[in-house]
Amino acid sequence: MDAFLISTTTVALAEIGDKTQLLSLFLAAKFRNKWAIILGILVATLLNHGVSAWFGDFIAQYLQSNLGQWLVAGSFIALGLWLLVPDKDDSEDSAMQKYGAFVASTVLFFLAEIGDKTQIATVLLGAQFESVLWVTMGTTLGMLLANVPVVFAGEYLMQRIPLKITRFIASAVFIVVGIVYAFV
Repeated sequence: MDAFLISTTTVALAEIGDKTQLLSLFLAAKFRNKWAIILGILVATLLNHGVSAWFGDFIAQYLQSNLGQWLVAGSFIALGLWLLVPDKDDSEDSAMQKYGAFVASTVLFFLAEIGDKTQIATVLLGAQFESVLWVTMGTTLGMLLANVPVVFAGEYLMQRIPLKITRFIASAVFIVVGIVYAFV
């Protein structure tokens, strides 16, 4: 259950102000069918984070040494520091739009997550907890918790959530998880 709760919390916090949240805002402005956007986010996240959690679980066998534990702990800390760097909105009008809200959301979210902070976090969480199912479910729920409100009330929320403070909180969570992992 720790894998699920920690995965949910860390990804939900890390997602705030992330480029995929900006992508949610972009998609909500382009398409009327909000539920198709959310379903696309769900499918893309399950696929991307499922593979990422599996990869983390796979490489965990190579990280059982003290050096491996320090590498994972250092990676969490580095990711926490990376969260302090705000993402830019790199979404543009896309040829994907002609395929509708679901297909556009699924493809664009899947691609946006490749190499993203939350994908790397999912690999690290998979390595730490060695639980593909619970890490995937937790990171997916965290992604939905951060993005569904943006789909429905994006403009309103983006003007009222202090992204700078949220990034600091998310950064602190990752750094603390890294420190705890290093010494446990």
